[in-house]
Amino acid sequence: MRISWKKSAIVLFSAIMLASCGSQSEKKPAGGEASSGDSKPEEKTYKIGVTQIVEHPSLNAAFDGFKKAIDESGLKVEYDKQNAQNDNSANTTIANNLVSSKVDLIFANSTPSAQAVASATKDIPIIFTSVTDPVGAELVSSMEQPGANVTGTIDTHPDAIPNTLKFMKEQLNMKKVGMVFNSSEQNSRAQVDNVKKLAKHIGLTIVEASASTSAEVKQATESLVGKVDGLYIISDNTVVSALESVVSVANDNKLPMMAAEFDSVGRGALGAYGFEYSDIGYEAGKMAVQILKGEKKPADLPVQLPQNLKLVINKKTAETIGLEVKEDWKAEFSE
Repeated sequence: MRISWKKSAIVLFSAIMLASCGSQSEKKPAGGEASSGDSKPEEKTYKIGVTQIVEHPSLNAAFDGFKKAIDESGLKVEYDKQNAQNDNSANTTIANNLVSSKVDLIFANSTPSAQAVASATKDIPIIFTSVTDPVGAELVSSMEQPGANVTGTIDTHPDAIPNTLKFMKEQLNMKKVGMVFNSSEQNSRAQVDNVKKLAKHIGLTIVEASASTSAEVKQATESLVGKVDGLYIISDNTVVSALESVVSVANDNKLPMMAAEFDSVGRGALGAYGFEYSDIGYEAGKMAVQILKGEKKPADLPVQLPQNLKLVINKKTAETIGLEVKEDWKAEFSE
């Protein structure tokens, strides 16, 4: 059958239009919405593993500061926080679990926590805080050039111990100072050794008492009564977690008790030359942000010292032990 040229043209035009419509429908779905291929990729959610050796206010404040810095960065983050409750076996297990879960970064809150994760991975970035001697703990090569995958912020200021010892000798008239600590914790041993060395130069004698668990802290403190003029409690995780028992013994025996950080002053210590743990946690968080954004590596970030060293006194404790707070101390007061 013969088809006229007009009919042929109509058929050809219809075929072209159908093909064009089909092509457009593939490029843009019904309703005018862009296809999935044109959508923006979802913002990455970073996974941060958090390991903390024990539950107590100073370490909790450090973690709060860390989270604040992360929140301010705008990064989307999920935390896997685990607490060893001062159990070394649990501390090692937590480190291995965080490494196995392939988190993007690990925040280690204390010396034992940092040591455990540093032993478990040489690849995942580790940011620590609440660490006193990172070089002695073999976490970093040096403060200025940490090397490898570990860096962070420390919980001691070079002037804190000298200022405290001078205050105890000159203002509190002490000759013998008692120190309760966990001798198996490297962080604590380093602090006590440093205190003893500095104390010797200014004529103070240090009397030690060891407590390996929180349950032993009160008995260790009581063993110092009658032997010392006052107490100096460093940032020892075992002792600080049971600080109320130390405060009780000190107050009952009218012994002035200086501490290494402000949280302990709020819990009953007489005073401290220190800083806010939330501040060193915050600085550690800022370091973590640089690493997660790919701007820096741990090896590029020097270990940081705390800032804003000052004397804080607990007025209530001073009244309890019958101590006059002098204006020339230029102290601030805990709430």
